[in-house]
Amino acid sequence: MFAVQSLPVAIAFCVVTMLGWGSWANTQKLAGKESWPFELFYWDYAIGVFLFGLIFAHTLGSFGSAGMSARDNLHASGGWNVLAPALESGALFNLSNILLVVGIDAAGMSVAFPVGVGLALVIGTVESYLAAPKGNPAMLFAGVALVVCAMVFSAVAHSRLPHSGGTNRLKGLIYSIVAGCLMGFFYPLLMKPISPNFNTAPIAPGMLTPYVALVAFGTGVLASNIVWNTIFMRMGGVSYGAYFRGSLKLHAIGILGGVIWMIALSFNVLASSVAGPAISYALGQGATLVAALWGLLIWHEFRNAREGTAKFIALMLAGYAGGLILIGAASY
Repeated sequence: MFAVQSLPVAIAFCVVTMLGWGSWANTQKLAGKESWPFELFYWDYAIGVFLFGLIFAHTLGSFGSAGMSARDNLHASGGWNVLAPALESGALFNLSNILLVVGIDAAGMSVAFPVGVGLALVIGTVESYLAAPKGNPAMLFAGVALVVCAMVFSAVAHSRLPHSGGTNRLKGLIYSIVAGCLMGFFYPLLMKPISPNFNTAPIAPGMLTPYVALVAFGTGVLASNIVWNTIFMRMGGVSYGAYFRGSLKLHAIGILGGVIWMIALSFNVLASSVAGPAISYALGQGATLVAALWGLLIWHEFRNAREGTAKFIALMLAGYAGGLILIGAASY
């Protein structure tokens, strides 16, 4: 299998994660512009996540001199007890991400992403560091603290938007908060069955390579979607028949969104062996800054905000940028 061996490459992989996690939601915005309900978009998104996990395992996961191939690892993994955490991680992430998608739909990218993913960053970083302490804790948690400040400024900026449609934005904010609290736990759960130091040492008996864990994660996402997304479809009055009436373009947009997100996760997990899970995850969650920029500059989500809002937006962006710099420096 392919494995990351150097810190600069690991940091570069985390930057890819940041861009992917911060950009995939644009596909939802594009589908929404064509009146495609988020519940139907999300089926294609889940399919995209699962498909890329399989492709990744049968390409980079099956070639190279490090560790063992994905197929050999799956046969030697020890069965359900080892695969279960990755499957559960996929199901937990899926629920949290559906809630985040609802939040984006109601409140916009520049609000839902900073709040939901910002909370996930804080919780996931702390959990990951406790499980595998690596890096400079002072810099790491100072960076996390700046991210929390940025979340506060995001909420202040949100409060300065016009009140029309305010109920939807408040609902979106609440969904985003719940999503962030759940999402913070998926990454440590995913890392639990992955063999430590998989990039330099033989795979520990009964443990997984990142590639097999990612396939199990994608399986958990797609399988749990039958439950989670069906509930939201019924709540929204959306039928399965409508999904099959969708155009090829709409289905392709949703699958692309899932592929982009899964590329980001895959690169992040590979980087974790060098940078450490806490730093890798926290740096990848710079997606909050990327998504906020998309919402501000491309979708113009704050164009109707009251005068003086710009300073809070600037403080939000500065907090995210400063936090990411400290988190990145913590790896050296």
